[in-house]
Amino acid sequence: MRRQWGRQWHGFAQWSVLAGAVLLLGACTSLGPLRLEADATLLPVGGGNASVHGTVTLIERADGVQVTYDLAGLPPDSAHALVIHLQGNCDALDASSAGPVFSPNATRLRRGARPDGALGTVRADLNGIATGFLVERNLTLDGINSVVGRALIVHRDDDLDDSAPDLGAGPALACGVLHAP
Repeated sequence: MRRQWGRQWHGFAQWSVLAGAVLLLGACTSLGPLRLEADATLLPVGGGNASVHGTVTLIERADGVQVTYDLAGLPPDSAHALVIHLQGNCDALDASSAGPVFSPNATRLRRGARPDGALGTVRADLNGIATGFLVERNLTLDGINSVVGRALIVHRDDDLDDSAPDLGAGPALACGVLHAP
């Protein structure tokens, strides 16, 4: 009898451990995958159009980082570059405190190559509003090359200056720093 009780207890203990593991794994998967996100509130800079403002949200997805923008106060029917800069500082009147364009892979700055921080062109409608999204494959929101804590600038022009791609695309109109919520 004693030997049989030992086997039953051993079987019960195994099932208890298994059930506990299943419950623990179930609790972990119910939390879902870690969602990496950052956002910036862009405010006008003194050197540009004093009315440009808006928000930009970055969400890391399997196919890259989705950049969603909602900007207002832009000149009607215009195009502008959306660019991440190295320093997370918008204190200078012309946003020069943001430093050069973010490009962790400096060898890509050879003539004709686009820095990682050059997100693309945003287009304002007839009311000066630009909304939309784009997906950037060369960005990350964590790790050594993260864009979190860096400045995001809306530039006057819609393309980087080929002679100095690390400086941006004309004067800054609005600037904000990317923060994780």
